[in-house]
Amino acid sequence: MTDEALHPDLCIIGAGAAGLSVAASAAAFGVRTVLIEEGEMGGECLHTACIPSKALLAAAHVAKWPSLAPFVARELVPPVLDHERVLAHVQNVIAEIAPADSSARYTALGIEVLNARAEFVDRTTVKAGEKLIRARRFVIASGSQPSIPEIAGLDAVSYLTNETVFALSERPRHLLVIGAGSVGAELGQAFRRLGSEVTLFEQERLLAHEDPEVAGVIRGALKRDGIGLHEGIRLAAVAAPSNGVRLHYSDQTSAPRQETGTHLLIAAGRTPRTQGLGLENGWIKYDKSGIIVDHGMRTSNPRVFAIGDCIGGVFAGWRFTHAASLQAGLVIRSAFFRLPARFDPLLVPRVTFTDPEVASVGLSEDDARKRHGAIRICRFPLGETDRARAEGEREGLVKLVAAPNGRLLGAAICGKAAAEMIPLWTLALQEKMKLSKIAALVTPYPTLSEASRRAALEFYTPLARRPFMRRLLGVLRRFG
Repeated sequence: MTDEALHPDLCIIGAGAAGLSVAASAAAFGVRTVLIEEGEMGGECLHTACIPSKALLAAAHVAKWPSLAPFVARELVPPVLDHERVLAHVQNVIAEIAPADSSARYTALGIEVLNARAEFVDRTTVKAGEKLIRARRFVIASGSQPSIPEIAGLDAVSYLTNETVFALSERPRHLLVIGAGSVGAELGQAFRRLGSEVTLFEQERLLAHEDPEVAGVIRGALKRDGIGLHEGIRLAAVAAPSNGVRLHYSDQTSAPRQETGTHLLIAAGRTPRTQGLGLENGWIKYDKSGIIVDHGMRTSNPRVFAIGDCIGGVFAGWRFTHAASLQAGLVIRSAFFRLPARFDPLLVPRVTFTDPEVASVGLSEDDARKRHGAIRICRFPLGETDRARAEGEREGLVKLVAAPNGRLLGAAICGKAAAEMIPLWTLALQEKMKLSKIAALVTPYPTLSEASRRAALEFYTPLARRPFMRRLLGVLRRFG
C-alpha cells in the first residue's frame, strides 16, 4: 500500500445511479472527487434492473399489441418473438447507454476513478486497493442486492434473480416467481407475453405497497394475460425434480399445495450492500435495513453521507433511481454549501411498469386516514376520456386523496402512460397545491391527462348540489 494518501474534497463509494449522480454534480462545481467502484460502472440500474427490464417490457408489448386492436383480423396469429433477438435487444440498449456511465466519461470530467473494493480504515480514511483516501466528505452509495428468502431446499436449487434473468439463453417454458411486488409483476407479465407460462407466489398481496383498489386493476390484467397468481400463501420448501423445480406451499386454508415449473425467479425484495465496507471502523451505524441516516442523508459519522439503495431506517423502502438522484443533490447542498437539506420520501413518485402501469405519490388512502382522520377521495376512470375511447384503452383510473380543504395528500394512477401523468401530481404535492389549481388547468384535447383534471373537479361536484348554491344561481338568473 502506498504511503501517500489521496486528499480529495469528496470520496464516493459506488458508481451506480446514486454514486454517479453525486459525482456528476460534484464535477459540475469543480469539487475534487475520487469515485470508487469494485464492479461495473452504472451499477444495478444499468446492467440488471431499470434499463434491461424496460427493454424486455418493450419487447413483450410488441408481442401483445395485435391482440389489443379490435380491428385486427381474428385469424391473425400473434407473433412469436425470437428469444435470442430479445436478449440482443436488451444488451444493445445497455451498450447504448453505458458510455454515459463509463469511467472514461467521469475521468474526462476530472474525477479520479478507482476500480477497487472500498473499506473504511477509521473515521476519516478509506482504503481502496493499494490506496488510502482521506477526504473532507464521504458518500456511501453501495447499492443493494436481491433478498433471498429462507426456504427449505432453496440452497440446492438453481434459481434466477434480476442479476441473472436477463442472460437466460432460452425462454422458460414455465417460470415460477417468488414475489409479486413491482419486480415480480413486471417480469412475470413480460415473460408471459413473450410466450412463457408464469405463476406468481406472494406471501402478502399483489403490489402490497400500492393502494388496494389500484392493485386490483393489475390483478385483473395479470389474470387476463393467463398468469397464475397465488396470494396470502406460506412458502414451505423447494425441490429440484428431473424436469425443473417444484415449489411446495400452503394457501390461506393451510392446505398443502405444490407447483412445478422449469425455472424459478426470486423477486422478494432488496437487501442493502453493507458488508465489507468497514462501517464499524468508520463509526457508521447500520442495521439489517441498511445504513442509518438523518433527513439530510448524514450518517452517525458527520463526515459521511449515504444515499440510494444502501440506506435504511425510515427510508429503507424508497429504493428508486430518481430518489437517489434527489438525495445526491441534497448531499451536495449540505456538504459543500452548508445549506439546509431534507429528504421527504412522500414527494418521491413510484411506478410499476406493468401493463397497465401503476404510478403513485404521497399518502395512500389508508395512510391518510391514519394521519389526518377526515379525508376526501376523488376518482375518475381513464376510460371516460375520449382519448382512451379512441385507442381502446379503457382500463384504469386516477384516484386522489385530499384534505377536507382541498389540499392534495396523495395520488395514484393506474392505466396507460400513468408514469407520464404522475409528475403533475408530484408537483402539486411538492407545492402544497389545492385541487382547485388542477381543476382550473387547461389540458390539451384529447389526452389521457384530462382524467387528472376531471378527478380534481370531482372534489367540487358536491358543492354544486348544495341548496345555498342552487339558491344563489336562481337569484343570479333573475338579473339576466
